[in-house]
Amino acid sequence: MSKRHLLLPGLLLMLAAVLTFLKVPLASSQGLTLVAAEVSGELPMTDPEAAVWQEATAIEAPLSAQNVARPMILNTQVRSVTARALHNGSQIALLVEWADDTQSDEMVRVQDFRDAVAVQFPLAEGQPFFCMGQPGGNVNIWHWKADWQADIAARRDVNTAYANMYVDQYPFVGIGEALLASPADYTDPNYLPALASGNLFASATYASPVEDLIAGGFGSLTSQPVAGQNVQGYGVWSDGRWRVIFSRDLKSQDADDVNLSTGKVYSLAFAAWDGANGERNGQKSTSQWVSLQLEGMIPTGPAPQPAQRAAAPLDWLGMAFVFGPMALVALLALGLVGGAVALSIWTRKQ
Repeated sequence: MSKRHLLLPGLLLMLAAVLTFLKVPLASSQGLTLVAAEVSGELPMTDPEAAVWQEATAIEAPLSAQNVARPMILNTQVRSVTARALHNGSQIALLVEWADDTQSDEMVRVQDFRDAVAVQFPLAEGQPFFCMGQPGGNVNIWHWKADWQADIAARRDVNTAYANMYVDQYPFVGIGEALLASPADYTDPNYLPALASGNLFASATYASPVEDLIAGGFGSLTSQPVAGQNVQGYGVWSDGRWRVIFSRDLKSQDADDVNLSTGKVYSLAFAAWDGANGERNGQKSTSQWVSLQLEGMIPTGPAPQPAQRAAAPLDWLGMAFVFGPMALVALLALGLVGGAVALSIWTRKQ
């Protein structure tokens, strides 16, 4: 290979080395940032159609099938979610939307699976693995479940799915109508071990369709105690689309809860399940980490006029730190180009 063919790659390598030494990035990318707009008054915690949601800029977060831990479904159906966020200085609300042709909100039969969506926050500095965190990198998860949402409106049981079933009696129930027995009707809750142990899935009623959880890697998902279930939610399915609202106080006294403050940036990830596709547990769609920023109140009146003040003297030292490296890079680039031209002329004369 001739010297002329080696000249350009060598100059490019030299320029790249200089830029790296001066910490000048050769390329950069901009990640997704969900900005929580600050509004006054109550947040629309049960109204995804509220006009105030339009004050928040929507982002679309791409999702892909979880393909690290088995069992898995590689052809998951939820490909992206659209998210908005609002806060009023004391509470935050997240609106998450996604397309779903079927409304799967019943889990009575063993062959049925629910639609669901979750948001996840790291509990420590940095970004742990976006699928359930990792040992030493716990995450706080808010998991909305479509069947819990439906059960709040009207509790369903086996007799709901199988209307013609008949039961002679339910032992230890203190009512006459056996088919209407519910956990609250048992005279001794110890005969319902899951209910007696505080298992949220066995609750007679749900205070919220959102389960507040903590995880530190695959197989570590743990529901917080009943007293620590402080996330509210509300979901609506219409015209082939779910719209789900998460809401909670910005601050929490629970050690396993994320705490949020105005003016700061946090990491956030999404997960979604399509029950009609058999998705459940780790068989889901997940996003990468995105940023969540809680902005301050945006003034709505006329912009204040700046006070008149004397012009500040030029900061020559600061300007030297800003423009000095740029000038040095420009001089080096010119020198390299000039050297390349001179070398090219010299080689032609040989």
